[in-house]
Order: sequence, then structure tokens, then C-alpha cells
Amino acid sequence: MPQLSYLQIHINDQQAFFVNETIISAYSGRLKKISKQLKGRTEIENSVIELNDFPGGPNGFEQVSRFCYSNGKVAITVSDVSLLYCCAFFLGMTEKASPNNLLRQTEKFLEGMFYWSWNDILMNLRSCESFLSHADSYGLIQKLIFALLAKIAQSSDMNFITSSSSSSSSPETSYGFRFSSTPKATPESTSPCNKSGKAWWFDDLAILNPKIIEKIIRNLGAYGNQNNSLTLTRFLLHYLKSRSQGSPNSKSEYSGLADTTVHGVILVGKTNFSCRKLFWVLRVVSAFSLSKDYRVGLERLIGENLDEATVDDLLVSGHKNRVYDVNLVIRLIRVFVKGEGVFLQKMKKLGRLIDKYLREISPDQNLNVSKFLAVAESLPDSARDCFDGVYRAIDMYLQSHPPLSFEERSRLCRCLDYKKLTFEASKDLAKNPRIPPNIAVQALMSQQSKVPQNEFVYQSPSSGNCSDLILFNGSIDSEKSFSDGSEDMKLKVEKMQWRVVELEKACREMKGQMSRLVRHNSTGITPCYNGTLPRFC
Repeated sequence: MPQLSYLQIHINDQQAFFVNETIISAYSGRLKKISKQLKGRTEIENSVIELNDFPGGPNGFEQVSRFCYSNGKVAITVSDVSLLYCCAFFLGMTEKASPNNLLRQTEKFLEGMFYWSWNDILMNLRSCESFLSHADSYGLIQKLIFALLAKIAQSSDMNFITSSSSSSSSPETSYGFRFSSTPKATPESTSPCNKSGKAWWFDDLAILNPKIIEKIIRNLGAYGNQNNSLTLTRFLLHYLKSRSQGSPNSKSEYSGLADTTVHGVILVGKTNFSCRKLFWVLRVVSAFSLSKDYRVGLERLIGENLDEATVDDLLVSGHKNRVYDVNLVIRLIRVFVKGEGVFLQKMKKLGRLIDKYLREISPDQNLNVSKFLAVAESLPDSARDCFDGVYRAIDMYLQSHPPLSFEERSRLCRCLDYKKLTFEASKDLAKNPRIPPNIAVQALMSQQSKVPQNEFVYQSPSSGNCSDLILFNGSIDSEKSFSDGSEDMKLKVEKMQWRVVELEKACREMKGQMSRLVRHNSTGITPCYNGTLPRFC
């Protein structure tokens, strides 16, 4: 049997290499074992070695081949040491294969990583992303993270202190770090954080893979519900914000980081985050797979401070073709209303805010009547001293949704408290052609409650129908009161009361027309009132 001289090696189904079996086997224990197995076959010339999931792909194998063909000599640099280390591990290039082995040379080079520059450590971490599973399983990621944290500790005012939880005895893994809230005494000019709380290392770490960031957070003992660091929370927010434009398919990789972020926000949110900032946090983490429990916790924190929000804060982008996330606002209002010790002043402040919000969302063509009412009716009556804002929102909604039926328009107005409308709003409502006549009647009739009860009746001379009775303000002996300068007020009240009577007539005529249409099966014709309704002068 002829001795095998060359091996055909396919790397990750990307490229084939023809290498001398004797040379390559002298340094690689794995390839030496495979070549011995091939020697037992009859057709050795056609034998192919498949190496899948090789670290660094063809480029990694090419560098290893150069090492073997150079009699175990290679110029190791900071830029390629991580790749060579993982390739040596993968191919079993250990002391057992050769005294002058690649694994030992790379390990010796890595021992000096604590003296590397910040950029060198960062570059190595980033270079490991293409073979992250190998670098992690071989312990390289852990070593680089320790070196990275040591650099941050040396150059910032955050204390990293040795953790006693490490069980490893090796020099490379005996370093453990966690955040301490005790700051070092550093000069003002060397403070690592700007006014926004952004530390100098935020942007540099933002380029790293989420799995590497997760490992960094875990090494600091601040992952998940262990996060009690404001600095780490701010960094994670900065990191997630920078990644929010990524592919939707990769968003699940950030789920753990999003949960860790929200836990930190909830823990320190009341003292370190304004309501506007909390809404910003919600927008950032909503782009990722945030768990339900943490979302509920964040919404509870926002809801408790909802009176401090602005209309812009509430205008969160919606889902399912909706412009705004109305369901979110409804949940936040419920949290606020159910809160303990909510002062009436705060409730009224929120009422004014929600009225403005209703006007902003009214033009949304995908906002149905039920959802509009859910927002408008989510507050108790005590939250509004005046319903003029709600009326203006309804008017805007009706302008933006002209196809609404008579029943839907009437239903929309049920959230109005007519007694809390000002006279000007009631006057505008009565003249509004988009408001159903029966609603206008109710609004005008509600104004009668503001008139003293010592009233008399006057019957319209044009009709003897008792339904045309008009209530006038004043007593039976009213000449004296009118002669005291109240003639103008009397005329205004009289005009308003005539309007009530004629609107009632219009309603009766409309009901008659609708009933006749139903009897004649005239579906598809919209009931209307052809007569010209009187308007206020």
C-alpha cells in the first residue's frame, strides 16, 4: 500500500487545501489521527478530509499551514493571536503533537494581554465574533473580558473589586470584577462621564456582539435581576439604542439584555429617570423581545408618574397599521387611576393631558370609535372640570371620519358631560352639522340646569302643542327684573330655548323619516333632515 503523501482538506465547504501529510501531521494531533485512519483504506488518492466549522474558515487554515511549513515558526501579532489560538485548539496542536507547538506559543503571547492597549483588547474581542463559539469554549473570551474590565477600572472612577466567588485557580481566570458604588477621588477634568451620564467606554463597547456584552454583564454579576448599577443600566440603554435599527430576526439575541436594562431602570427609575426619559426607555426596549413581566413593571413605573408626561411622550408608535399605540396609553391611565394617594390636582392635570392627546390621535383613520371612547372614559369624572377639550377632540374625530353612521356619531358623544360644557362650547355644538340633533338638544337642555328654578312657562303662539312649551328664566312678576337692565340676557335665553324646541321638532321629523324608510325597505339611503335648522345669531 503506497504511503499517503498529500491530504486533500476541505474547509467549511468553502475551499480545498492540498497539504503534505507528514508536515501537517507533525504539528496537528487531530489531522495525524485522521491520516492514520485514511491509511487503512484502499483508494487513498481519492480520500478527502472534511473540516467543518473551522475557526476563521479558509483564512484560519491557511495561517496554520504556514506555521507548519515554516517548521513551527510564526510571527504572532495582536491582530491574529486570537484566531491562531482557536485554530491550534481545534487541530490539537499541543505538546503531545510537538514540543514546538502553536497552542503554547499563542498562550504565552496572550499572557501579556493585561499590558495591551485598550484598542488592542477591543479589536481582539471583535475579531472573535466570527468564531465566537470556539473562542468562548476555549476560554479566550473570558480572558479578554477580564483584561477589558481591568482597563476600565484603571481609567474610570468606577471601582472594580476582586470577586471572591471565582473558583478557578489559574492566573488567567482568577480575576473577577463587579461594580461598586464607591467612587474614586478623581479630578473634575478626568471625570469619565459627561452630563448625560455617558461614560467614555460606552461607544467603544457598543460595537461588540450582544453575546459578548452579555458575558461582560454576567462577569460583573449584574445580569437579569442582579442589576443594581445605574452606570451599567445607562450603558445598556446606549447599546440597545445603537442596535435598534438591526435586523428583526436578530432582535431575540438582545432579550436578556433588554430585561437586564429594564430591571435596572425599575430599581433606580424613580430617582434617576424623568417621565419623559422613561418613555424613551420604553421606546428603546420595545424594539427587542422584552419579557412580559418586565414590560408590565416598566409600564407601572411610567403610569405612576403619568401626570408628568407631555403629549409628545404619549405619542408612541402603534402596531397593526395604527399610527399610535392607544392601548399602551389606556394601560398607563389605569395604573395612574388605581394608584394610592393620587391627589385631585394631579388627576385634573392628567385630564387636561388626555384631552390634548385625544385631539392628536383623532385624525388616525384606523382609530375606531370604541378605542376613542376607551381613552376618553378611562378617567373618572373628577379629572375634568370642563369637557370642552373632549368636545373639540370629538369634533376633530368626526371631521376625519366622515363615513360614520348616525348611531356611531351618537355613541361617540356619550363621553361628554353636557353639564360641564361651557356656554360657548354648547353653542358651537348646537350649530355643528356633524353632531346628531338629539345630542345638540341634550347639550342645550343641560344648560337649563344653570338657570334658577323660579321659572315660568311660555307657549309658542304658532302652535298649541304642549311639547312646544318654553321655559323662561324669571318669576311671574318678571317685568321688574327685565326692566333692571337684563333685557339682553332675556333675549339670549329666549333664542336658545327656541332652538331647543325646533331641534326637538327636527328629531321627531327625522325619526318619522327613518321609520318610513324602514317600512319601505329602503336600505342604503342615509336618513337626513332636509329642513334648514335655525342657527344662533
